Amino acid sequence: MKVFLIAGEASGDKLGAALMEGLQSLVPEVEFHGVGGELMATQGLVSQFPMHELSIMGIAEVAPKYFHLKRRIREVAASALALKPDVMITIDSPDFCLRVAKIVKAASDIPTVHYVAPSVWAWREKRAVKMAKVIDHVLALLPFEPPYMQAAGMSCDFVGHPVVAEVLATQTEVTDFTTTHDIAAAEKLMLLLPGSRRGEVSRMLPVMHEVTQSLAQTHPNLRFVLPAAPGPVADVVAEAVADWDVKPLIINPTDKAAKRAAFARADLALAASGTVSLELAANNTPMVIAYDMNWLSRRLIKRMLKIDTVTLVNLVSETRVVPEFLGENCTATQIIPAVETLLNDPTAQKEAMSLTMTRLGRGAEVPGLRAARSALDSVTARQI
Repeated sequence: MKVFLIAGEASGDKLGAALMEGLQSLVPEVEFHGVGGELMATQGLVSQFPMHELSIMGIAEVAPKYFHLKRRIREVAASALALKPDVMITIDSPDFCLRVAKIVKAASDIPTVHYVAPSVWAWREKRAVKMAKVIDHVLALLPFEPPYMQAAGMSCDFVGHPVVAEVLATQTEVTDFTTTHDIAAAEKLMLLLPGSRRGEVSRMLPVMHEVTQSLAQTHPNLRFVLPAAPGPVADVVAEAVADWDVKPLIINPTDKAAKRAAFARADLALAASGTVSLELAANNTPMVIAYDMNWLSRRLIKRMLKIDTVTLVNLVSETRVVPEFLGENCTATQIIPAVETLLNDPTAQKEAMSLTMTRLGRGAEVPGLRAARSALDSVTARQI
């Protein structure tokens, strides 16, 4: 069996590697071709070119490489058509992947599978209709996504979210972390998670500074920990907190064990909106979500959003127990009382987080294997 895969960024590489491992367990003689990163290489993929060429975000970054990316789209599509694989699986990165799929679909009957459903339940619902013209089957990460894909004309299976397969801290790692940083058993830890991009970190850190200044006065046994994101953002964080009166413990982004331990040991977190809410839920760490953006983005997002919460824990658990402070509401004055409430009683959130993890697939077959099985079943169904 020949499988052509395309991943364009680190998260897709991780999904792809787990999927490939699942495929190999089901079809040992499977061959892999296409584009991927280092993790997919460990599963046997020789990438057509370095995946980092596709890991570009934003108009300013894409514009100078527009013609190069167009050429890569044509090259990847040509390779898939020449190979005539049993299935082509594209992984996230829709701007690149779906353009390749469009060329392949127009020139062949190669089955196409896309891993990660577009969030049409949140905004831009017409994306699914457009995708259905070039994709046959979708592998969804969230349990409520299949009906949206099916309504647009694609088959779709929920295959579990990769967060349920993430490695959690061992007790030894937690003990080492608390010993190294002299954290007493009676102390409470609060994670500060300002995001992974320079712009959001620059907007969120001043708010988090105000929050920590106030809480340090009322909760002297509360310590703050800031796991820095990798890349240049780590330098932005270090520079920003240098003049804080109450300095957080900054965890080096390369120290994965310390980050795992901090998430496990933390009593709560103040986090920028995003998939980090699921990472916190996996560690049973209660959270307050806060996020801000520029004025124009605030207005546009407000008009486009179809949901009343952006936090995945709220959506998956069908509760609204995680408080959110977005846009103009992202102020220390509003955030602090929510943190105080959570410190006093996190019970409701802990129940919602447990339910979320169960619904995302914790305790079931691992997502990579479920995704592999679903992709293979979709190919078989087309052949009947």
